[in-house]
Amino acid sequence: MGLNIREIIPRKEIEISELRGKMVCVDAFNTLYQFLSTIRQIDGTPLMDDKQRVTSHLSGIFYRNINLLSEGIKLIYVFDGEPPELKYKTHEKRKEARNLAEEKYEEAKQKQDLTAMKRYSSQTIRLNDEMLNESKELLEAMGIAVIQAPGEGEAQAAYLARIKEQIYASVSQDYDSLLFGAPILIKNLTLARKRKTYTGWVEINPELISLEKVLNSLEINLDQLICLGILVGTDYNPKGIPGIGQKKALEIVKKFKQPILIFEEVAQRIHSLPEEDQFNWKEIFALFKKPNVIDIDFEFKKINKEKIKEILIERHDFSKERVEKQLEKLMAVKEKNKQKGLDNWF
Repeated sequence: MGLNIREIIPRKEIEISELRGKMVCVDAFNTLYQFLSTIRQIDGTPLMDDKQRVTSHLSGIFYRNINLLSEGIKLIYVFDGEPPELKYKTHEKRKEARNLAEEKYEEAKQKQDLTAMKRYSSQTIRLNDEMLNESKELLEAMGIAVIQAPGEGEAQAAYLARIKEQIYASVSQDYDSLLFGAPILIKNLTLARKRKTYTGWVEINPELISLEKVLNSLEINLDQLICLGILVGTDYNPKGIPGIGQKKALEIVKKFKQPILIFEEVAQRIHSLPEEDQFNWKEIFALFKKPNVIDIDFEFKKINKEKIKEILIERHDFSKERVEKQLEKLMAVKEKNKQKGLDNWF
């Protein structure tokens, strides 16, 4: 889900080489869901091992992150902790949507409709504790730092990018990171570099979004940006206010300026929503303004080749040849950094 303000946000495409030597905080849940939704077979089913356990997320972690490490990017993955109470409603709606998608997938499967199977399959994504724990294991074995957030991983990543000088940016596909105050947001970093469309293959480049440039371009401040997000719809009020799109929301926040005046203007619209879609803007505003985050240290552990092979080859039937070939690439990255005096990454 996430906040959709793409139409009004200034952003620029960058070459991945521009991030060389930079340290970035990755919203782990957002990225793992990306891997689960995009790394799939032709009929839409995720990659699985011989025991029918999903491995798409492990494939993404291993292969795509090695490519990023090879580009000289330092990675810190931040995992979600306890979600705010308001988000439970969103979780319930997502669960209902997944259940419906599973029904649609089965119907498409009966008809052997590969296009529909692929569409609905990507909507049935679930992350369980085993998948999360193995993801953390694999990341640390690869020399990638792992942080457990007390609350929202996205908020924690944005906070660390804001307070720690050595962290360059927050990485996520969601614009919510900006509402949490991430100074720089990088999108498309962990996606495949090419995507197949109806007209052929298209290049996918990382996008850089500067919070300062966003605020200057829109001529608003961070409080107003948070209000704009709430009007459009966030994870805490997914439907926002029907009839108020991105451009209309911008007009409202610029006209009324103060949060209390902004929401006085739309109070009647909020009250007229179905009860399950009504929301308390002050509660949502506070979650973005003062999220549950902490100042926390992190470490880049040494690469553990045997652990990587145990997880991927022994547990999950990955190709030994492919894994070992990628491990050679990973160790080459370590050696290269060692020569540059950057071995403390690992």
